[in-house]
Amino acid sequence: MSQTVLAWSLVAAQVMLGLAMGCALWRMLRGPRAQDRVLGLDTLYVNGMLMMLTFGIRSGHELYFEAAVVIAILGFVGTAALSKFLMRGEVIE
Repeated sequence: MSQTVLAWSLVAAQVMLGLAMGCALWRMLRGPRAQDRVLGLDTLYVNGMLMMLTFGIRSGHELYFEAAVVIAILGFVGTAALSKFLMRGEVIE
């Protein structure tokens, strides 16, 4: 019973994360301002990381968890760099 519930809840979570990634991609492409696009990119990174985690839970492979950590680190650095660029006009001082 609990394996069935876990399997169905993971599928439901992946479908919802896929929809959230689509909405974030739409915001990133159609955002009226650059700040909206950065926010959409940040949301896309977080949803991609969570999608990797759900794939890792379903398959049981450790590679998905490592990929999720890499996505999280690159997403944080990318968001910080883009935010600094939008605030000051340059990334490296």
